Amino acid sequence: MPTNELEQQVIEALRTCYDPEIPVNIYDLGLIYELGVDAAGAVGIKMTLTAPNCPVAGSLPGQVAATVSAVPGVTDVKVELVWDPPWNMSKLSQAALLQLGMV
Repeated sequence: MPTNELEQQVIEALRTCYDPEIPVNIYDLGLIYELGVDAAGAVGIKMTLTAPNCPVAGSLPGQVAATVSAVPGVTDVKVELVWDPPWNMSKLSQAALLQLGMV
């Protein structure tokens, strides 16, 4: 649950980023493992990909950083790519499951 307005705006920005192989945004896909926004506007993100050999492993974290950096009030963005725990289908939000026709 977002703790402040800036965090909510960051989440909305993350919902504009997509894994090109799956037509669901990365937030609802469950690729964002940790999101922190401090009082100064610095954002820390731990994210993963659907698989270590994902073709966008080199570009998606940069795209996420650029997208979040564009949110008014964000002063700094650090994106860390993590692999533990590995992503799996249980990470999908209810919205993603509906979008993919899995419910």
